[in-house]
Amino acid sequence: MLQKPLRIGNIKVANPVVLQPMEGCDCNTDGAPSELTAAKYIKAAKSGAGTVWFEANAVCPEGRTNPRQMMLTKENLSRFKSLLTQMRSIAKQEFGIEPIFILQLTHSGRQSITPMIAYHNPIYEQRRPVSDENTVTDAYLDSLPQKYVASARLALEAGFDGVDVKSCHGYLFQELLSAFQRKGRYGGSFENRSRLYLDCVEAVKSSIPDGFILSTRLSVSDMVPRPYGFGTTEENELDLTEPDMLIERLIAKGVQILNVTVGNPYYNPHVNRPYRRGGYPPPESAQAGLARFEAIEKHIKERFPTLTVVGSGLSYYRDDLILQSERQLREEVCDMIGFGRMWLAYPDFYKDHLNGAFDPKKCCLACSKCTELMRAGQVSGCAVFNEYYRELYKTIKK
Repeated sequence: MLQKPLRIGNIKVANPVVLQPMEGCDCNTDGAPSELTAAKYIKAAKSGAGTVWFEANAVCPEGRTNPRQMMLTKENLSRFKSLLTQMRSIAKQEFGIEPIFILQLTHSGRQSITPMIAYHNPIYEQRRPVSDENTVTDAYLDSLPQKYVASARLALEAGFDGVDVKSCHGYLFQELLSAFQRKGRYGGSFENRSRLYLDCVEAVKSSIPDGFILSTRLSVSDMVPRPYGFGTTEENELDLTEPDMLIERLIAKGVQILNVTVGNPYYNPHVNRPYRRGGYPPPESAQAGLARFEAIEKHIKERFPTLTVVGSGLSYYRDDLILQSERQLREEVCDMIGFGRMWLAYPDFYKDHLNGAFDPKKCCLACSKCTELMRAGQVSGCAVFNEYYRELYKTIKK
């Protein structure tokens, strides 16, 4: 199943393996890929994966999470073109395939260098207090669709095959989905709370040619109690009523791929990346979190059969990684299988699988060290299997 090609519209995808967007905080300050960034993506090109989903790319300077976040601009366009050309050449030479490259477009909102919040969220603000001055105005939000359009057009010019209008993990669009108590055009009703996300999707769709993929990575549920989280009840139980309404509208506006995620890594990281070691003892088992992913993905696949669904959460499985991936595809839980932390730890896992040399001992340990590096303000990568990041990790533990 992991070798079976598929089609998204008129586009042929070599296989269902997706390397998920993994932010390294390692671009140059102008947003262009640095040598460290490029090295990571060259490894992705050598992996044999059918789809490489590039990391979070800020659509504007004020929407960056850090000064080294990826940001495609007119001034650095040639750097992206060069990297994509090199990646395509490598994949063609080594595997005879043409991978799909998707660029994730984002505004970091609350997690921007200077926080830009949709509303006051007392749950999130226990860890990062903000003032009323950090609340974005309706006028500012009105300006964002054109920023997404500009980034999408640059992505097309750079040679990407599609873009992801991102709404997940507590960033701006995702936070607006739970802005029940915000006043004005972007708060209160479901129509208002989903307005900006859908407006940006529609604006991007109208600006790109047929054949250019429109996708989204969506936190289907924040797993934060309503009214401070989306896709949940006041008791913090999963509620897919509004997510279903949202997905229906996303499809109507042209979204072809839904890359599923759940939770907010700044608040409940055990939800969206079950771990063996992390910052706190998780309140549920990893198996419970993995089962939630599957249940959500299967629900979406059954309810919206024309939508291409990317499954997540697989990196935890380690020894059973390939078996679980094959099973999910066979049972139609999802159409494509996404691997995040896994490809940072073991970028050759799929190539080794094809060659009968897959080694579980090289798989991600789900130890959270890559996240610790990021939270410490360092560049991020696997601090277990990559010597560069392993040495860097030692410096933050002194």
